[in-house]
Amino acid sequence: MREVAIIDYGMGNLRSVVNAVEAVEGTPVVVQTPEDLRQAERIILPGVGAFGDGIKNLRERGWIDPMCEFALIKKKPFLGVCLGMQLLASRGTEYGLHEGLGWIPGECRRFSSNGLRVPHVGWNSVRFRNAAKLFVGLGDVADFYFVHSYVFHPENGAQISGLCDYGGTFCAALEQDNIHAAQFHPEKSHRAGLAVLKNFLTL
Repeated sequence: MREVAIIDYGMGNLRSVVNAVEAVEGTPVVVQTPEDLRQAERIILPGVGAFGDGIKNLRERGWIDPMCEFALIKKKPFLGVCLGMQLLASRGTEYGLHEGLGWIPGECRRFSSNGLRVPHVGWNSVRFRNAAKLFVGLGDVADFYFVHSYVFHPENGAQISGLCDYGGTFCAALEQDNIHAAQFHPEKSHRAGLAVLKNFLTL
């Protein structure tokens, strides 16, 4: 099945994600209530905005328990994109300290960009590691589109599946069993981004 549930929790424009999933012959379904996850085979959690707002929306709209059942108990494929990746952390420090989902232990902190412009906006190269499933067929490196000011610092470096350089090396992608995450926007990253989404559909 190539149906993809895209969670609408009020954080960001979903249309580009829908269009990209359709472009790789998937069937996107924007879900607006937690009950809609019961029949889902795979989930994308997108997002643009602040960490605190994102986790608040997930909590107040009742998404957290169904998402945990889906990804942590049923072990179905899950992809977090941009803010959707950051929310997997134990905590985020954007405009205060906020508790995250805690699926991948670590903290999201503002860029230490060594004088470079923040937010980090535009195309940059991602180096792949650990035979990451999302990057099959892309070789060792590919370019993706980024828009972010905060970076995920996982406690376990072995979970990092992609690295990027911007005033220093930072975590651009994560993989832990069935849970995958990208700081970049695959839906805005042309050929390489579509390849990532196509790989996600085959997991």
